[in-house]
Amino acid sequence: MALKGIKVIEMAGLAPGPFCGMLLAEFGASVIRVDKVGNGQEYPDFVAHGKRSIALDLKTEEGVDIFKKMCNCNDVIIDPFRKGVMDKMKIGPDDIMQINKRIIYARLTGFGQKGPYANMAGHDINFVGLSGLLSLFGRANEKPTPPVNLAADFAGGGLICALGIILALLERNRSNLGQVVDVSMVEGTAYLGSWFFRSQLMKFLWGKPRGQNILDTGTHFYNTYETKDKRYMAVGAIESKFYNILLEKLGLVEDEVPQFQNFDKNQALFADIFKTKTQAQWCAIFDGVDACVTPILNLKDTLHHPHNKESETFKVTEDNCIIPNPSPRLSRTPGISMATCKIPEQGEHSIEILTELGFNSQEIDNFIRNKVVTQALSQCKL
Repeated sequence: MALKGIKVIEMAGLAPGPFCGMLLAEFGASVIRVDKVGNGQEYPDFVAHGKRSIALDLKTEEGVDIFKKMCNCNDVIIDPFRKGVMDKMKIGPDDIMQINKRIIYARLTGFGQKGPYANMAGHDINFVGLSGLLSLFGRANEKPTPPVNLAADFAGGGLICALGIILALLERNRSNLGQVVDVSMVEGTAYLGSWFFRSQLMKFLWGKPRGQNILDTGTHFYNTYETKDKRYMAVGAIESKFYNILLEKLGLVEDEVPQFQNFDKNQALFADIFKTKTQAQWCAIFDGVDACVTPILNLKDTLHHPHNKESETFKVTEDNCIIPNPSPRLSRTPGISMATCKIPEQGEHSIEILTELGFNSQEIDNFIRNKVVTQALSQCKL
């Protein structure tokens, strides 16, 4: 696997950090999640499969010492906290890079390390809003619609963070030095939207209010339509050659439905036509045809679609959860989905990890007795 031998410390957090850790783990990295001692996480970690967990009290000197010892033999730290949290515990980049000059210290924050919002709390909707992209999402004459928490948490956050880590690991091969990777979800989301920013002067695409442009449901040929059985089809026939095929399959001609005129009228016409057949019937008409028309699948149906099935896009876990397989696909060192592995309990591998770090049984007993470390009951034997 591409990241085999890379050791990662992931500080327990919400979705973006764990997703970054998941990406690294599924391409071969060994990931240890550092949990807090005491109560479990407020929200379940749905992407922790295949990771190990140690529960540390980083408010104690002993806990900090254990963490620093971990850092001495690891390659990457994923820090998902707000600015300054790790520094206050004396385990920020300045502290850790004195111990291990080769470590990659990835700081994944919402608003970044500087600026008036740097110390504020926020979530995906706030980061996408500040990036400018949220202003583009939504129907005409309606308020902006956030794309759930996909854009900032997972794309502009976790994915960009994983990219930064891999770039820093690559550069380390030349310099033999680690570095700090700073990921602001505002900046990452904005960067994700580079094409949108750079194409704003193209009036063919933009220039009208939200929901009235070519790519934001302002036209009939780039839109979604309900079918007879209350499902939906996605239509993206932008180029004229594809548009003409679309019309042919709908039983229309361009004189009746000009591509760049009467958008509202044409949308209403398409809406009426698509309601005359079921999604399966429309698939029978459009599958294999260059009209840029495909079904909109719900999460359960994705597994059974012929294209996804043959491509092995998804797999099913023992508890019948549908999981996407790792992407991209590498020809020699592909990623392997960890979804079939157990999600670790908080501190499940504490003793195992402490033993690997060289602590003896008496030291480990003392850590547990003093609640510097906690251990899940299923793994509590020395």
